Amino acid sequence: MAMLSTDSTMLADKPFILQLIHWCLWGVARVILANNPMSGALILGALVWASPWQAMLGTIGLLASTLTAVIIGQDNEAVSGGLHGFNGMLVALLMGVFSSAGDWYWWLLLTFLYSGLSPLLDQWDLPVSVFPFNTVLLLYLACTGPCNPYYPHHSVMPPGAMESNASQLSVTPLLQGVPLGVGQIVACEALGPSLMILGATLLYSPLLGTHALLGSGAGTLAGLTVSVRHGVLYSGMSGFNGALGCMAIGGLFFTFTYIQWYINIFCPTAFLSAYGDIALGNILETVGLPASNWAATVTIIIMLLLTGQSLSVYRIPSSRVRAPEQNIRCHSQWVAGETSDSTDV
Repeated sequence: MAMLSTDSTMLADKPFILQLIHWCLWGVARVILANNPMSGALILGALVWASPWQAMLGTIGLLASTLTAVIIGQDNEAVSGGLHGFNGMLVALLMGVFSSAGDWYWWLLLTFLYSGLSPLLDQWDLPVSVFPFNTVLLLYLACTGPCNPYYPHHSVMPPGAMESNASQLSVTPLLQGVPLGVGQIVACEALGPSLMILGATLLYSPLLGTHALLGSGAGTLAGLTVSVRHGVLYSGMSGFNGALGCMAIGGLFFTFTYIQWYINIFCPTAFLSAYGDIALGNILETVGLPASNWAATVTIIIMLLLTGQSLSVYRIPSSRVRAPEQNIRCHSQWVAGETSDSTDV
């Protein structure tokens, strides 16, 4: 977090509006587990490219969540690092995605009331703190319902539902679904903007971006094995939980090694995240609610809690998480206790 501390010091004497913009760019980057305002700017540009309306909703949620954190006196370093902004952004983005009223439905601008709840709930000492986002989103959808006169939203269809016709699986859309799975992390299902989001991840960390792509591919493969709807495969919805799981375990919370990579990609994390998403989707659909990224969040926590002795030496304390490349360079120092506590997540 040395870079974050340096940037915060440099901005201390700047006007508040410039500091707020900087904090928000950090917050956008946090959505893809990155710690780089340039990556945040690229992601925001990708959202504008994909849907100006969605980008505006996300920005409102980001601002509402960040400003709420400032008002209630959250830790200054956490606020300046965007840690209290990304949950609000995700809440607002998903409200727009599930809305059945179409774009430029101005009642949705009131989503800042829900987005502002995120920093109030963002108190858990967990390495992947998207519980506030998931909680507020489910609260909003459960309270409004699909037939609400002011906030109608689409009915949720389970990923395992049968196709309405016996269509053939197309290879090209299936392959496009892999990078789309990375874009779906920020609720983007357009190919060009999704590639831009992948580029933002690679800019921050090539290893993190590689794990995002591989995890999305594993999630797509998991969807194929249980015959989920073709639309789920083509849109990247089958892959984004696997992408998140692999990004978190494959270099952020464990030092990257080939043994650890094998266990991460081919064993539990990506596939468990993907299968968990399908299972939760089928269960929550019965009450009209989406699975969101609960599967990846729970899988990551389980993996961190159930680490065997053979991998414990590679486990990175949550307070010392950095980019995967930095984790590799600093691993020996962490083991020896030579570095100060800092985090990029």
